Amino acid sequence: MTIEVSVRNDRREGHALGMVVMACGVMLLPVMDAIAKYLAAGGMAPGQIAFYRFFFQVLETVPVIVALRGFRALRPKRLWLNLVRGCLLGGASLCFFTAVKFLPLAEAIAIFFVEPFILTILSAVILGERVARGVWMAIVVGFFGALIVIDPSFSHYGPVALLPLGAATLFATYLLMNRALGVSDSPIIMQYAAGVGGSVFLGGILAVNGVAYGVADLMPSLPHSYGTWALILALGGIAAYGHLLIVWAFQHTPAAVLAPFQYLEIVSATLAGYLVFAHVPTPSSLLGIAVIVGAGLYMFWRERN
Repeated sequence: MTIEVSVRNDRREGHALGMVVMACGVMLLPVMDAIAKYLAAGGMAPGQIAFYRFFFQVLETVPVIVALRGFRALRPKRLWLNLVRGCLLGGASLCFFTAVKFLPLAEAIAIFFVEPFILTILSAVILGERVARGVWMAIVVGFFGALIVIDPSFSHYGPVALLPLGAATLFATYLLMNRALGVSDSPIIMQYAAGVGGSVFLGGILAVNGVAYGVADLMPSLPHSYGTWALILALGGIAAYGHLLIVWAFQHTPAAVLAPFQYLEIVSATLAGYLVFAHVPTPSSLLGIAVIVGAGLYMFWRERN
């Protein structure tokens, strides 16, 4: 009996630590988005910002991998699969960073949070997973909430308001690949490999569309100040290690416990938007955000039970 109580207490302490780590990770990620928005407002192309996000993710993970596991670890067990995942993440980041150049952070992240709904649809269609009727209803309600957020944004900003949906679709496809094909490398090596894939993909995008065709939002450029360099270094560090916090949390705590914590990202984005850009969400945006969060939490609750 004493052993059972001890195991139960250890499990609770582990879950508590996982929840704290998860909360730190999801609250940190919108800081990366705020940096991207700030750099874009200063004139740097979103495509270049996305490239730096992955390039410096590589530079900031390689020393840690080499120190812990040696140079051989820099070749993932499933190299090409990880590179494809990196390309998907690169496309998602390009869509999202372009969106936040124009959209407020909270609204952009709220629209992006249709990703769990898209992942569920893809899992049902491609993997044949069964989805309960209540979950389908939650998906419909969640997309309705996204439309509430998108409608005034589309009227004001145009088609760019749809870019978070593109980012969500690409990210959901990335997660679907993880679910279907499994994970054979450690999280930090996957982060490194995704950084390589994303850098190559976005470098090609910049070269073709920016240099060759002169697309403004894809024009390559170099930072012009030490402050900009510092922000770019922070961008890569948060991208690499902010996501690692979340991965660590999911490895040590059940997903059903952690899933609702993802919506703290919207809270953090709202705070960052207010503190850095003095933006306050409109009542319609707040309503749409509430609908998306409510539908997502209901879906997690149904899957848990």
